[in-house]
Order: sequence, then C-alpha cells, then structure tokens
Amino acid sequence: MNGTDAADAADDEALRATVAEGCRELARRGLTHGTSGNISVRRNQREFFLSPTGMAYESLQADDIPMMDLQGRWFGRRRPSSEWRFHRDIFRRRDDVNAIVHTHSPNATALACTGRGIPAFHYMVAVAGGVDIRCAPYRTFGTEELSQAALAALYDRKACLLSNHGVIACGRNLPAALALAGEVENLASQYGAALMLGDVRLLDDEEMHGVLDKFRTYGSSDAVDAGLEYRGSTIPDSSS
Repeated sequence: MNGTDAADAADDEALRATVAEGCRELARRGLTHGTSGNISVRRNQREFFLSPTGMAYESLQADDIPMMDLQGRWFGRRRPSSEWRFHRDIFRRRDDVNAIVHTHSPNATALACTGRGIPAFHYMVAVAGGVDIRCAPYRTFGTEELSQAALAALYDRKACLLSNHGVIACGRNLPAALALAGEVENLASQYGAALMLGDVRLLDDEEMHGVLDKFRTYGSSDAVDAGLEYRGSTIPDSSS
C-alpha cells in the first residue's frame, strides 16, 4: 500500500467511525430508540457510508459501516440500512448535502403520525431552510415511493417529516445534520404543546423571509447589525 492508498484508507476509517459514533449520539440525545433510524456521510461525489441494518448502535464498530455508490451497489461486511434509497437519492440530487440523519424521535414522529408538518409557529422553523417544515405523505419504508416523497418534501429545505414514520435532517456535515434533527424534535415538542393550548398564532411569509435573510449570516462575526460596532479582538482593561 503506497502513501496515497494509506491516507485514503485512514480517511475512510475516520468517516466510518464518524457514522458509528453518530448512531450512538442519536441514542444519547433521545432521538431514536433501539435500532430505529440511520445515518449516512458522503465519501465523495460517487459514494457514501451508511449505517448497517438491524445492528445495536452500542456495538457498532467502524468496520461494520458499509459503503454504497449512487448506482445502489454496496461493499462491506454488513448490509446497509433498508432506507438506503432515500440516502442515495438525496446525495444524487443535493450537492449541498454531505450528511443525512433519519430519526424516529418521539415528538416529531408523533406529529408526523397526524400528517402535519411544522408551520411557522416559531421563527426557528427557518433553521430547516424555509417558511415551514413539510410532512411527506406516507409511503412504505425502504421503497422508491418513499424516496420520491421525501425528495419532494425536502425541496429547498434541509429537513422534513415523513408521515407515520419519522424525520430526515440533512447537513453540510454530520454535526450539522445531528443538530438539525435535534432542532426539529424540539420544534415538534413546542408545536405539540402549543396545539394543546388552543389556536396557534402563525408568522406570515414576509416575517419568515426576513428571518431567513438574517439566518444567512447567523453566527458570522462580520454580520451587519446596525448599532453594533466592532472595536478589535483585544478585550480592554476593566479600568479603561
């Protein structure tokens, strides 16, 4: 094995370990139960690593994570998740996505079982990239029909619910996708609580588009904010 091959093998090992650890993180965050849910990360423009089917997350090792290509071929010692189709098809369609998290998190799944998405009841709905979080119609798990329904619900969005099923969250990397899955679960919990209190006030599209504009620079140190003035990286002495 030459130096390039060794480096590639080390990169692959790291990505596979990331998927295994991400699966355990789902359980730690309360976003899944048992072996439900799955995770994938992009290897390159042609291939990706995907969690295996039917394995307890606590026992997962890097070598258990199979690789797939965009033609549906898989490689490794464990068979990939039964939901491989929507992972493959999202990677095919969305160059902006490098990681996908699928969960059956409690509140978001409960909401999906009513056929509801998450409307603009709270401005943080914009975290998924639009004025709402859609709910795809029910289709049997693992099917091409489910994959197509998910792609439609994810159009111009980074997350969606799947009716009578769960959640898909996408990100530029796995930490981002995991964080978004957690945000969707939190929003679903809040929306469910609001529904129990009575009529829910929704923000209009104009307000939500304003929020989306602000989100484009959220977390950036050089974001423009009238009245906020940058004066340097050094913290001045308290007596000055």
